[in-house]
Amino acid sequence: MADPTAVPTPPAPAPKPAAAKPVAPALREFGEIPALQPGSMAGSKPYVANEKIQEAIGFPGALVEDWHDRAIGKMGELLGKYRSLQVFMDACVHCGACTDKCHYFLGSGDPKNMPVARQELMRSVYRRHFTLAGKLFPKLVGAQDLTRELLDDWFNYYHQCSECRRCSVFCPYGIDTAEITMAGREILDSIGYGQKYGNEIIGKVHRIGNNLGLPGPALEDTLLGLEEDVKEDTGADVKYPLDVQGAEVLLVTPSADFFAEPHVESLIGYGKVFHAAGISWTLSSKASEAGNFGMFIGNYEQLRKIALRIREAALELGVKRIVVGECGHAWRVAYSFWNTLVGIGAGGKDPFAIELQRQLDPRYKQPMHICELTWDLIQQGRLKFDKEKNDHRIITFHDSCNVARASRMGDAPGGQFEIPRAIIRAVANHYVEMAPGTTHEKTFCCGGGGGLLTDELMDLRIKGALPRMEALRQVVDQQGVNFMATICAICKAQFSKVLPYYGHKMQLVGGVHQLVSTAIRLD
Repeated sequence: MADPTAVPTPPAPAPKPAAAKPVAPALREFGEIPALQPGSMAGSKPYVANEKIQEAIGFPGALVEDWHDRAIGKMGELLGKYRSLQVFMDACVHCGACTDKCHYFLGSGDPKNMPVARQELMRSVYRRHFTLAGKLFPKLVGAQDLTRELLDDWFNYYHQCSECRRCSVFCPYGIDTAEITMAGREILDSIGYGQKYGNEIIGKVHRIGNNLGLPGPALEDTLLGLEEDVKEDTGADVKYPLDVQGAEVLLVTPSADFFAEPHVESLIGYGKVFHAAGISWTLSSKASEAGNFGMFIGNYEQLRKIALRIREAALELGVKRIVVGECGHAWRVAYSFWNTLVGIGAGGKDPFAIELQRQLDPRYKQPMHICELTWDLIQQGRLKFDKEKNDHRIITFHDSCNVARASRMGDAPGGQFEIPRAIIRAVANHYVEMAPGTTHEKTFCCGGGGGLLTDELMDLRIKGALPRMEALRQVVDQQGVNFMATICAICKAQFSKVLPYYGHKMQLVGGVHQLVSTAIRLD
């Protein structure tokens, strides 16, 4: 008989079900619009930044008690600060031109990933608090207050936008929906509801100098190892210098180039280009990161603080030129913002910006993309190639969104499209294009940009890559493509991870300077 005084033993907790492994959606004919799947991505969200991460970069450590009023106040501040945001709030007429242009909608079918619907999450609150009609007749004009449920939707769906701006290409009013996403993230950060991945990376750059947290000695060891590898492979004494005072060129490249595959192959290629052309150059332990996640969270102060490391390094080293490696959003920041942020290029007016402008050589573009530098050298006949060394590759090119839609290269319109392709054709014999409508200004994002390259968003990343995978599959099946070149560190990392989900080897993706590295003569 059971003892009635005995304390019952609690049942063993049920084992947690294993997280379902993400599955790639089926490939379709390019251009096919998916069936609507309302709420299919409602559970997709990144980890929330903890108190330590938030406070390290100046944001509240957790969601503040008066979050509603502070969020509305921050929105008002941004509307006053950025007239473009005010225009984008008012200009949309819900014409639907953008609805089927987002890779995350095409991959998931979730209607909240239609750009117009995603931005309506903020636009409806704007109408409620900042328009007369919304204050007097909210239901009549689709205005709503910012509830906790809606705030959670902001967090989830503004982290299902990679800020690639493809939808903006098709908007007849020129609405840049990426700016709305950036504003949404900035408001979230201001009330203590930030994203762990992006904000932790920003903190690492402030503390150590790069996204990966690689200290100077580790960089030095890595670069010495590269020199030994290249010597063994080619017999040439190609140098990968660090913190060299008086070098002509400061190369600022994404930290993934220092060790990640296939990124490091492009870094090897940069070194070979400088070696073959006889240009003195250096990397910097202080400015060992080209990426700038301050842009992804829409925060000007973070954007500038990260960029200032590059100015400080350039001044300390006394370089004459600043060149940016293969990184899409880094080139956007460099091309579009460095001049006024820190004075690299004309525009900065503080004493250090003026000093740097005097120091840099005016005969060259400041800053310059590594593809511009290499293409200039090719045109001058200063680089020679054995193109047949790339004959085992049938190559296509993926335009990275921030390069394609937010920057330029060279002196002619469209240089950002033509120069990388011209380099590929100069170093390889077999090149094919993917389908029209999937390249150039209409290119698809890789699915991992905008601060979404984190494992808890793998399902989103796989689905977001679907349109690019559909276009890639066409040229793989029909033309035998076995190498997709790109000039973005995030694209390389994203594709390396998701290509196997679509039946490809991760080695199918690589950099333009990986191809240069294969073919360049070092004698």
